[in-house]
Amino acid sequence: MTIQVEFLGATGEVTGSCHLVTVGRYKILLDCGLVQGRAKDEARNSDAFPFDPASIDALVLSHAHIDHSGRLPLLVKAGFRGTIYTHRACRDLCRIMLKDSAFLYQKGVEWENRKRARKGLARVEALYTVDDARLAMKQFKGLVYQQKKRILPNVTLRLNDAGHILGSAIVELWLEDEEQQRKLVFSGDLGRSGMPILQDPVAISDADLVIMESTYGDRLHRSWEETKKEIADVLAIATHGNGNILMPAFSVGRTQEILYLFAKYYEHWQLDRWQIFLDSPLAIEATRIFMNNSDLFDTDMQALFLKNKHQSILPNLHISRTTNQSMALNRIDRGAIIIAGSGMCSGGRIKQHLKHNIWRSDCHLIISGFQAQGTLGRKLVDGAKRITLWGETVQVAASIHTIGGLSAHADQASLKNWYKNFKNHPCLVLVHGEPRAQECLSKVLQTEFNVNVIIAKRGQKVNLLKL
Repeated sequence: MTIQVEFLGATGEVTGSCHLVTVGRYKILLDCGLVQGRAKDEARNSDAFPFDPASIDALVLSHAHIDHSGRLPLLVKAGFRGTIYTHRACRDLCRIMLKDSAFLYQKGVEWENRKRARKGLARVEALYTVDDARLAMKQFKGLVYQQKKRILPNVTLRLNDAGHILGSAIVELWLEDEEQQRKLVFSGDLGRSGMPILQDPVAISDADLVIMESTYGDRLHRSWEETKKEIADVLAIATHGNGNILMPAFSVGRTQEILYLFAKYYEHWQLDRWQIFLDSPLAIEATRIFMNNSDLFDTDMQALFLKNKHQSILPNLHISRTTNQSMALNRIDRGAIIIAGSGMCSGGRIKQHLKHNIWRSDCHLIISGFQAQGTLGRKLVDGAKRITLWGETVQVAASIHTIGGLSAHADQASLKNWYKNFKNHPCLVLVHGEPRAQECLSKVLQTEFNVNVIIAKRGQKVNLLKL
């Protein structure tokens, strides 16, 4: 008899989520995400999978963020033929996000191969193509929250709202092998209570093993009131200057939260003084998908959605779809708020806007999300005085503002409060966190709940029949 979990990604780091569940002769994968951050870390995305992709019977995807979904086209390309189960909104987001990821890989390889050709070096290939992403989408099956579904003869699945991004899920798995049954709960990425737009994470009361994220296990976020004041203060300071505000933002989740807050506090924050630009084709498409899934909104967002259903959510919002529209923003030297991807400044249109603004002392850069080690965003948060963009060294003279309270991840208190809903305080495995955050959270949970906490190491296996 076998019921076990093997941890293959997001161990001691925040990206690359991937966990292998074995139940008798069946294998289920939880997530299959890209590693993001430093070049040497991202190079691991090209490594062979530590299992035979053809041997995986099913995959359960917690949510659409690329560090959880980004290697799915590669998995299918390598032989995976099973079904990918996820929430229907997550499926819709993956359709645009995986295509975008593939497009960026192909563009990056084209640029790299031009350089290599000049040096007489061999060509390199993209990790996967847009066609690979399209093929992977054929294996998706969209579910709804609270729907129990038997996905294999001895595996039953239920998804619950994780409140992290649209369609994000807490995964419940009932696993059977002969006469033994165990219940596994995987948190995916947990949102925060009271977050804009989405419902709060669902509380689960029973499990034999819990796998929980720990991104912010060592800190508490600012309160929503403090966060709103912080944004208002930055806007007030910038209004009296002569520059632009740059807001690198994740296309899914963070961009929509920013638009919501701008709409809700439009008059209070005097946003009519600014021209607001959404300069991200992916974020534009993601926002459309959000609006098509309004049944998942919380009460406040439902009201705002109904109020603005037939008009723009902001009267001074400009949508920059094309490259020419994006490039035109480079000629604006004052009065613009530019929201663009990527959220960690590691690619996308935000890099062009940094090139044209970051060296100016009247520019303000608002960092509103987690910045992984090795990313350009992390360097800016850590106080870099100079950055490199396309081989050119650029001075950083702009004011950098880190708004931690907008995080879509639960902080230490929220993680603790979510776990305490489990009546029997089951064994807990921490994933998706940097070592310091995991050690801190582990001590807090052990002290408060006297629980067995395991900080997952890559390749580590936990036998649910021996807990």
